[in-house]
Amino acid sequence: MSSLFSEWLAGQSAEPTNDPAPAEAASAAVTPVEAQAETAAPVKPAKASRANSEKVVLDAQLAAAIDTARSAIAEVAGSSVIGDHLGTLAEGTRLVTHYFACTDPTYRGWRWVAVLARAPRAKKVTVCETALLPGPDSLVAPEWVPWDQRVEPGDLTPRDTLPKVEDDPNLQQGFEQVEETSDGNLDEIPNFEFGLGRRRVLSPEGISSAATRWAESETGAESDFAAKASAHCSSCGYLMPLAGSLRQKFGVCANGWSPADGKVVALDFGCGAHSETDVSRQSTDPAEAVVDDYSAGELEFQEG
Repeated sequence: MSSLFSEWLAGQSAEPTNDPAPAEAASAAVTPVEAQAETAAPVKPAKASRANSEKVVLDAQLAAAIDTARSAIAEVAGSSVIGDHLGTLAEGTRLVTHYFACTDPTYRGWRWVAVLARAPRAKKVTVCETALLPGPDSLVAPEWVPWDQRVEPGDLTPRDTLPKVEDDPNLQQGFEQVEETSDGNLDEIPNFEFGLGRRRVLSPEGISSAATRWAESETGAESDFAAKASAHCSSCGYLMPLAGSLRQKFGVCANGWSPADGKVVALDFGCGAHSETDVSRQSTDPAEAVVDDYSAGELEFQEG
């Protein structure tokens, strides 16, 4: 059963039909090669292989073996849960799949399938496989999404730590601060910080008041996130330093995964979305579901 279910998950299954399902015939176009010498013979286009030009035709003998397919499914699931015959599908040369409705109320919309085959010039029908597959209207689990694709901004708690992203498109290589005395490398930002171009700037009292509010806020050094963080904002690549004297204590968080995104944070603040912290990686492959197909379960239905 596993191979058929895997094919369905990969999107390889098709709707059953009572009509033949021919495959697309493909013929390779061959361009003649020009002769490079007078004695070279012209190259003729290659003929398409017979296998590529043939169409998959529904085998009449296998399509008529409805009772054989039903009996094969009944040996596994019992005849009481097998409904009407829904159709057949030609999977290949002398390879046909029969579809039956599933009448089990716990598998509403699912379909029983039986794959039949026969050897060339043989009349004996062989049952290759039986399975229970979801139909178009069946209830199935949603597609597995790894946790790192499910996490959204705001999901982080003080105890959480996100894994480090080595190739984060939001970060680039930083530079080490070195002493430089050349006049051509002087920072022009202090000119704006001194108030050039603005009528008024913050007074020392205003700066001190803002620093006190920020230090006592939820993004200060005494918050729950900061107490449980393994690294602080001062070493995070997402920190945008403030201008002026406040840059020694505060910055702005630019990490969309952090609960402090867009807020002023203390350099001693921290959270699990730090750019350089990491956690042990675990496999993101979903575990195989344990489904009991052999014992009947009882469900109570209520009208509502």
